[in-house]
Amino acid sequence: MNSDKNNSDIYDVSVHDFEQKVIEASRQRPVLVDLWADWCSPCIVIAPILKQVIEKLDGRVALAKVEVDEGENMKLAGRYKVRGFPTIILFQDGEAKAHFSGAQPASFIDNFIHENAEL
Repeated sequence: MNSDKNNSDIYDVSVHDFEQKVIEASRQRPVLVDLWADWCSPCIVIAPILKQVIEKLDGRVALAKVEVDEGENMKLAGRYKVRGFPTIILFQDGEAKAHFSGAQPASFIDNFIHENAEL
């Protein structure tokens, strides 16, 4: 479930580089953060859907993937008051703008981005 190494719009993030790769990066373009876990079935379901939506946006939005069970990454789930996985948070201009939880179809995710991000 690693990020697509050929796509610079999709990358892994940890609590240690979150500030740079999400908060600061969101000042340049919106960043969707996928908080997920290996044991979470809906997380596995939504991963390829998120990838598909991000690829169609052709670099206008980044996808940062945070595996909550790795190292201290669960602290990020606590910081953003995440109640379940997956939780997807949209960051823009250094701030969390909107979020949703659970697996959703591509049309929902696309609408979520267009309604909440300035593209």
